[in-house]
Amino acid sequence: MNDDHVYMTLAEGHEDDTRWAYGTGFEDPLHGVDTTVPDGVDTDGLAALCLALGDDALVSAQRLAEWTTRAPELEEEMALANIGLDLLGQARLLYARCGRTDGTGRGEDAYAYFRDPGEFRNVTLAELPNGDFAFSMARLLVLSSWRLAHFEGLTASADPVLRAIAAKGVKELTYHRQYAAEWVVRLGDGTEESHRRMAAGLERVTPYLEELFAAHDAREEVLAVLRQVAGAGGIALPETAPAAGGPGREGRHTEHLAPLLTELQSVARAHPEATW
Repeated sequence: MNDDHVYMTLAEGHEDDTRWAYGTGFEDPLHGVDTTVPDGVDTDGLAALCLALGDDALVSAQRLAEWTTRAPELEEEMALANIGLDLLGQARLLYARCGRTDGTGRGEDAYAYFRDPGEFRNVTLAELPNGDFAFSMARLLVLSSWRLAHFEGLTASADPVLRAIAAKGVKELTYHRQYAAEWVVRLGDGTEESHRRMAAGLERVTPYLEELFAAHDAREEVLAVLRQVAGAGGIALPETAPAAGGPGREGRHTEHLAPLLTELQSVARAHPEATW
């Protein structure tokens, strides 16, 4: 399978002018792709993985969207919006793949808009409030480094669709990690105040590393990146105990996820199947 083929469908038009009032209105992102699960692939495991990675991406994209009109500069606002759109594209494809493997036949909108918080499987770090810009950059660095390591492994997946999604995602996540790393170094090596905030941001995100590594063990790769970037910014990577609370992969979330989903899902739930 051509790794670009899955993503090319995102740009295709739709013959019918009708658009979902709250959704994408475009064709199924896997339209025209052979979605047959190869023999020997655990369909339940594949569906669960796609759902979890899709939830990580959707929730992260929503948090990044909250920086619109609030970022420190217009250029950064555009960059964060584009990173969020990359993640939203990944979520679309992963949800579509999930619907073809979990036996429900559900489309991407059903996963994004019509599940309650306890049904989401995103990691806790993704749902935390944005805080200041330094915290958001620390979180982006951690999540993009971890997700990149995960996707690099998935480029060898036995499922060709997931393999294609991962191959394209690696390119996007490499940029996400680089963008966050540059800001961590800039803030850490900046003024006394920016250094303080960046150190505090890293200290706040590190307790969530254990949950990430439990979901996918990329400890060596991620810690190597964090130490290198933090060190370049003159910050010692904190050694902290794991955060209290349940793992998001089991549907145990903080109080912050429900309000995020309420905002995300409000139009779709108020006007189910509405068109314009």
